[in-house]
Amino acid sequence: MSDEKPVIGEHQSKAGTPAGPRPEELRFFGTTWVDHSGRYGLRRVGVALGSLAAAVAGCLVLRFAYEGLEIADVGGFVNGLVVVMFAVCSAIAFRKTWEGFVRRPADPAREEALRSLKAIGFIGSLLAYFVRSLTEAPGERLLRTEYEEAVTRYEKRRSGRTGNPSARKKPKRR
Repeated sequence: MSDEKPVIGEHQSKAGTPAGPRPEELRFFGTTWVDHSGRYGLRRVGVALGSLAAAVAGCLVLRFAYEGLEIADVGGFVNGLVVVMFAVCSAIAFRKTWEGFVRRPADPAREEALRSLKAIGFIGSLLAYFVRSLTEAPGERLLRTEYEEAVTRYEKRRSGRTGNPSARKKPKRR
């Protein structure tokens, strides 16, 4: 066997392996999102419950942290600032996570810059994951669109290559 890796998104034609685009894997789902096989429904339920449970656990941890601030008697301004900070960061994280399920980021550097903000607002990201998993595997629509476009491009390329190109008739020049 050769050590060469296949081109991303396409299979190398081998015995028993269909040639063409290969679907990208989703976290927790692999490639089962393509045909909803391999207990896809149970996985979606598990992802939904897991993300909701993680969000609830995160809220409890934040509640303990807030109680620690109250015990430390840091003042109402700091307490309010912490609550507003987590609320705003969670809202931004929810929005950015939700957008990531629909389209690829236009500016990956900007998304990388927002990474710490998304970490602070982790509850928003977990809730976005929960809500999205109620209808589909998070990110499935984006990957399905890209996969179907790749299959269409592949089929178009394959249909254009049929026959011997040297045997084609050349158009007459006038």
